[in-house]
Amino acid sequence: MYDLNTPLWERYLMTIEEASSYFRIGENKLRRIASEYKDECVVMNGNRMLIKKKKFEHMIDKLKKSNAKELCA
Repeated sequence: MYDLNTPLWERYLMTIEEASSYFRIGENKLRRIASEYKDECVVMNGNRMLIKKKKFEHMIDKLKKSNAKELCA
């Protein structure tokens, strides 16, 4: 059974609402990013989208670096 008392920073998977709170990204923006990179950082449980926390963190870091390169070019 999924323990809801586990702190967010210790969870492997997060709901969109939990990830939005943890990453400080709006739910709609988070859904768009997650849909775009579905193969890398999302697990579908029925119609519920669950975010793989570590993979999403790495993907956000990559996006941040690529955006910084674009701004400098």
